[in-house]
Amino acid sequence: MPEFLDLHGRTSKLVRALADRDMRRHGLHLGQNLVLAALWDDDGRTPGEMAAALNVTTPTVVKAANRMAAAGLLERRRDEQDLRLVRLWLTEAGRALQDPIEADRKALEDSITARLTPEELAGLLAALAKIHDTAAELVGAPTDHTDAIPD
Repeated sequence: MPEFLDLHGRTSKLVRALADRDMRRHGLHLGQNLVLAALWDDDGRTPGEMAAALNVTTPTVVKAANRMAAAGLLERRRDEQDLRLVRLWLTEAGRALQDPIEADRKALEDSITARLTPEELAGLLAALAKIHDTAAELVGAPTDHTDAIPD
């Protein structure tokens, strides 16, 4: 296997496992934090708007929203102007997770990059952004560096 692909794949699995561990402490599946983050930025989005923002399919958002509504983190409400639309709104429990989740993500990032100098970290981020853009172009996806919800 090519060196970059092998190292990237193994690293991605480890980082994902660590992030999943952190999200499970909050009662979330990995990726649900991204749904929350999108609503923290702009509460009341439709599942289609969420899917576009997260670069996933609408059914993926609906599935996550179903689980999160059952857990009391968000609720669905009909749009007041267009009753055909459903909007997703955070509950107080969903809002209350913002600070702890953001703190966990920052702590994880700090831990896994602790051995890098500031220059190495800046170089790594620049290189990953270029790799992301190239891969996104190859699949015809936007190059906005938005995380996707894992399946």
